[in-house]
Amino acid sequence: MNRNRARLWRQGMDHLSAWLPALMMVLFALATWWLVRSAPQFDRAPAATVVSREPDYFMRQFSVRAFDPSGRLKSEIVGSEGQHYPANDQLQVQQPRIRSFDEQGRPTVATAQRALAKGDGSEVELFGNAHVVRDEVPRPGSTPTPRLEFIGEYLHTFVDAKRVQSDKPVELRRGRDVFTGDAFSYDERSGVGELTGRVRGTLPPR
Repeated sequence: MNRNRARLWRQGMDHLSAWLPALMMVLFALATWWLVRSAPQFDRAPAATVVSREPDYFMRQFSVRAFDPSGRLKSEIVGSEGQHYPANDQLQVQQPRIRSFDEQGRPTVATAQRALAKGDGSEVELFGNAHVVRDEVPRPGSTPTPRLEFIGEYLHTFVDAKRVQSDKPVELRRGRDVFTGDAFSYDERSGVGELTGRVRGTLPPR
């Protein structure tokens, strides 16, 4: 009888030894699952902000001014209505009147039916009856620089770079001289204007 008990005991221990690794793996898996369920849940990183393509604010009868680092007024945009688009930081203006100032404070004035301006005022696109005017500039001891006018359905002004250009027909008036062309660019710093395409000019007698 004792021998049978001893034999059964040994067989039981042998079976337990065979199943012990599998049992430990099951216990380990259960413990891991419990730890994962019990661990505190940290907030997920916020989703990337989607910038709306709709305007984020509106203005009526407004003016926006831009200043350089020294505090000098660099440009001013006045309009009857304005809408700001955050997706590209652009300001759309109805009936704009834009003034940009050189280092001596002399203004260049631009008007149009509609304008699209960068948020920092460095670039402005003019649409519909676009007109840019720089008045005569006196030069001590020399002949004044004549009044300049650029007229067209589209003009692109670069306020910081002091340039005006267009890929549409433009009329250029310099004093009493009148020129037209299919495309146009003007650099105020160099004083050089360029008309391309079908260019025509009228130079009345002095």
